[in-house]
Amino acid sequence: MVLGGRSEIGLAVARRLAPGATVVLAARRSGDLDAEETTVREAGAVAVERVEFDADDLASHQPLLDGLVARHGRLDVVVVAFGLLGEQSRAEADPEHAVQIVHTDYVAHVAILTRLATLLRAQGDGTLVVYSSVAGARVRRANYVYGSAKAGLDGFASGLADALHGTGVRLLLVRPGFVIGRMTEGMTPAPLSSTPGQVADATVAALRSGRSEVWVPAALQPVFALLRHAPRALWRRMPR
Repeated sequence: MVLGGRSEIGLAVARRLAPGATVVLAARRSGDLDAEETTVREAGAVAVERVEFDADDLASHQPLLDGLVARHGRLDVVVVAFGLLGEQSRAEADPEHAVQIVHTDYVAHVAILTRLATLLRAQGDGTLVVYSSVAGARVRRANYVYGSAKAGLDGFASGLADALHGTGVRLLLVRPGFVIGRMTEGMTPAPLSSTPGQVADATVAALRSGRSEVWVPAALQPVFALLRHAPRALWRRMPR
C-alpha cells in the first residue's frame, strides 16, 4: 500500500514492487488516479485498488485500515509517502499555514504510523517505509518549519523502529536529500540531489538487504555527520 498514491517516490517504489502483487493506492480524490493505476498495472501488479485517504483527517485512518484488512486479510509493505513542503516565507507570518505543514508532515504521520504498527504487530509481520529528510537532520533557518516537522518524524520513526524490534514488524527509515520532482519544481536543486527513481531504487535495495535506515544519496550521511558541528553563525546562512 502507498499512502500518498500520487507521490512520485511512492509510485516509483510501487512500480518496483508491483510484479505479482496487489497494490493499494491511497490518496485524496482517489477517483482521479487513472494514470497512477495504469502505471502500476503496466509494471506487473495483478490487482490495483484505489482508496480515499486524507492524511489530515485523523478520524478516518482506522476505518480505512479496517476496511483494507477486511478485504485483503493482511498488509505486507506500507509505504508512507504523503507530505507537504509548504511555503517557508508564508509560514513565518501565517501560523495557520505553519500548523498545516506540521500537522501533515508530523502529526498525521504519528497518527497513521501508530495505527499501522498496532495492525502489523497483530498480524505478526510486515514492513513500514517512512520518508524523513535531511532537512530534519539539522534544521536550517531557510526551511525551519518543514525541517522541524521532519526532525520530529525522524525521531518518532527511529523510536518506533526500536519499539518494533523483535515483533516481526520492520520499519525502514529513508532520509533523502533534495529530490527533483513536482514538489520542488521551480527551486534550484541542492548539491547531492536525487530523482524520485533514485530514491525508489535505494528504498527497494534497502528493503531487500534488510537495512533499517538509508540516506539518499549515501554520501549525505557523512556530509551531515560533519555539518551537525558547523558553527551556528555559518549554519543560519545555509540554503534549504
